[in-house]
Amino acid sequence: MTILDKARIAIERKEWDSALRLLTECLQKDPFDAESNILIADVLFSAGHFKASSAPLLTATQRLPKNAPLVMALIQHLIARGEIKHARYCLDFIAGASIPPPGLMLALAHIYFMLGEINKALSLTKKIIATGAMSPKLFHLHAMLLQFTGDIEGAESIIIRCFDAWPVHGDAITLLVNLKKQTLEKNHLDLINIGLDTLEKNASARTSFDMAQYKHALFKSYDDLGSYDRAWQALSECNQIMHGLNPYNKVAEEDMTDALINMPRIEQKNIARHSGPMPIFIVGMPRSGTTLLDRILSSHSQVQSAGELIEFWRQLHWVADVIPAANKSMLEVIRRAAHIDYPELAWRYLHNTQWLAQGKDFYIDKLPANLQLLPFIRATFPDAPIIHIIRDPIDTCFSNYKAFFGNASSYSYDLKALAHYYGQYKKISSAWRRRMDQEILEINYSDLVTAPNKTISSILAYCRLPFEDNCLHPELNQSPVATPSSVQVRESIHNRNSNSWMNYASHLDDFINEILD
Repeated sequence: MTILDKARIAIERKEWDSALRLLTECLQKDPFDAESNILIADVLFSAGHFKASSAPLLTATQRLPKNAPLVMALIQHLIARGEIKHARYCLDFIAGASIPPPGLMLALAHIYFMLGEINKALSLTKKIIATGAMSPKLFHLHAMLLQFTGDIEGAESIIIRCFDAWPVHGDAITLLVNLKKQTLEKNHLDLINIGLDTLEKNASARTSFDMAQYKHALFKSYDDLGSYDRAWQALSECNQIMHGLNPYNKVAEEDMTDALINMPRIEQKNIARHSGPMPIFIVGMPRSGTTLLDRILSSHSQVQSAGELIEFWRQLHWVADVIPAANKSMLEVIRRAAHIDYPELAWRYLHNTQWLAQGKDFYIDKLPANLQLLPFIRATFPDAPIIHIIRDPIDTCFSNYKAFFGNASSYSYDLKALAHYYGQYKKISSAWRRRMDQEILEINYSDLVTAPNKTISSILAYCRLPFEDNCLHPELNQSPVATPSSVQVRESIHNRNSNSWMNYASHLDDFINEILD
């Protein structure tokens, strides 16, 4: 039995000290051995040492092995620690090698997509399909990337090919019905009903998640067709399934809200000035218009969209040395807020995200959930533009309820949970308004779509950018957009999506009373 084998056994038994001793012995023979360094990083991570777990991974990047699966494992570990710059180096190392097999290329494409490199990911999926390779995951990813880059016809074509080979595919049906508005002349109700019938009759092929996806596709189709009673029934059935799979934790949300609004103001010390591209933060409730605002701003010649980054959240955990674990870990970060090195946080965030600016002066970090982190963001970047977009509460909440977020956003699948979550959002927003009134620009979605010239002018002035006519025409913006509303936001600025809840008003009386209370 080798020393490395003994180390693996110690790890399985959670004997961290023994595992570290054995792995250190391995590294004395070869300090750059990738497998030993990855295992040491795992041990340190499991023992609660988030920051320390980065160092062995960075050492491993200094001599990458000619072992693609091992390098892929290293990449995934680097991303989990927020070491994005080093992960990209490793990705390019593999992608630049002799033509990888289709399975490896698909894994690479998925990671490029997760990092926001949509065009690189699309280039890889095109190469894989050109080899004749076929799989439902490949076709779905390729279609999604085509959708994000605006090739709706291409996305539809590849998804239809997917259904020719695999008649039941939940991810694909959800994507397909969202590519275009369904009409009486052209819709996919037959395909949806075939899938539902198969899932209902064949227990071995049925999962609750697949059923929810098909029910949501049914909702989207009936909603487009104006058959609102049928649409509501399908949406209710979808969301009942998803709420069961992802129960909302009311207590955890309240604990987070209370901890945030009661957190002492962070004293800004040793403020550093940084060179290179700088972030613009867009925050708000999901479905409040953040993507539209992102498209408008990124139509400016000096601004690039970076999409919905979790990088500030991840780097905040790294600098606080707290293992990321949703709300529970954020409570610990809040407790350590006064002792966080904010200049270091700024450096790490910029070091791992500035590449997304693609040579422009500013890049947009458009993660709605960053609203919770505004005190940390402001302490880290005292001069960064922060824009909070607000929308009519009923429009916002119903847009969340009718969206399909997968296993994320557990609040959105139940009306009582949604009302409670929106209440927490209002509490946090009010607290930041009192505390940072002069430090955040708050705009209303209705002003953005009904008076775009005036509203966009004020936004650009706040961001210290000259006015450009292109910002009035986001439909001309050709850059990829990787959100569920990617089709919708390629249209010109309009107000057609307001008041869509009124088609379902008879089902929403109690909910409306609760959120307007």
